Amino acid sequence: MLNQIEIARGVYYVGAVDWNLRDFHGYNTPRGVTYNSYLIVDEKICLIDNVKAPYSEELLERVSQIVDPAKIDYVITNHVEPDHSGSLPKLMERAPQAKVVLTNQGRDEVIKYYGKEYDFMTVKQGDVLDIGRNKLHFVPLPMLHWPDSMATFMEGENILFSNDAFGQHFCTSKRFDDENELPVALYEAAKYYANILMPFGKLVVRALDKVSSLPLSMIAPSHGLIWRSHIKDILAAYKRWGSGENRERVVIVYDTMWGSTEQMARRILDGVASTGVEVRLMRISTTELSDVALAVLEAGGILLGSSAHNSGPLATMAAASSYLQGLKPQNKLGGAFGAFGWNGGAQERLEAGLAASGITAALPSLFLKWTADKAELQQCFEFGQQFGEKVKEANRKD
Repeated sequence: MLNQIEIARGVYYVGAVDWNLRDFHGYNTPRGVTYNSYLIVDEKICLIDNVKAPYSEELLERVSQIVDPAKIDYVITNHVEPDHSGSLPKLMERAPQAKVVLTNQGRDEVIKYYGKEYDFMTVKQGDVLDIGRNKLHFVPLPMLHWPDSMATFMEGENILFSNDAFGQHFCTSKRFDDENELPVALYEAAKYYANILMPFGKLVVRALDKVSSLPLSMIAPSHGLIWRSHIKDILAAYKRWGSGENRERVVIVYDTMWGSTEQMARRILDGVASTGVEVRLMRISTTELSDVALAVLEAGGILLGSSAHNSGPLATMAAASSYLQGLKPQNKLGGAFGAFGWNGGAQERLEAGLAASGITAALPSLFLKWTADKAELQQCFEFGQQFGEKVKEANRKD
């Protein structure tokens, strides 16, 4: 017998909690990961999303405590990524008569990924499925964060099954936001957004327009907690993040070989701090990239620093630059700095990486040979001061 959780009338949590996962394709998850799945028992029986393949039997056991899986009429697949659809083959063996409901793109992805044809029911914006007491409205959200992505709104209980949107990587025995510490939930929601959805900010704003008029009693994502008491808080946060709103904050991401670049970074930090701007120093060789993404999310400025190595930046900083390019942070000012010896090359690569990320250079780069003398340390301090003032000025304009 497994713990049975009814989140609303006739709506059950049947997902799995992966307490020990610490790496979600490169995203560090110190609080683990959940794969949320929801069973709706109405005149028609629907399963909203499923779970990662290793947890297939747990999903089926949870469903079986409530209904025979063979009685499932619809399997709603909001997103085909394997953490949400991995149990589909085993599930359909137990519910072969069920229709698989998904977008047209999702249909193509299921066929390609699993090599199977099911009884597909493709849906688009405005389509409604009457299941009895409740009705399901389908809200395609392409590229949040795959082409197939959609949300499902259940009219009746007024629950938005949002899949990856509004999620968090956060394991807990309690399913709701008001049963856990709100600051922790919002922290994990921000980290999730920064690493998964940041590249799609403009699309997030459009998605919010689609759901903001809905009478929401709950937002039930496919990762983490269900929002019921703090819906306004998470919607406001997504609006802020999607719009690229920033704070007077600078993040200095660097790595160093023999300490010269670190010496520069610390003096630059003092210069930024002297302007009253919040500033954080993050050495990338001891920091997870996903934590850097979170720090960058609401920062107005990003400084990248590296020693030169093999005619380029250190490999750790090359990776950090590449990660930022994928995230495409909005409305950020940037700059580069570092130390070099007999050969350079880091400057050009870091500058190119900032440009490719869509980050606007606020100042000419600062690169020094060997190690900084007293006058050059003062130059670093002034570089930080100037950058801090630029961030303050940009924030006032915003």
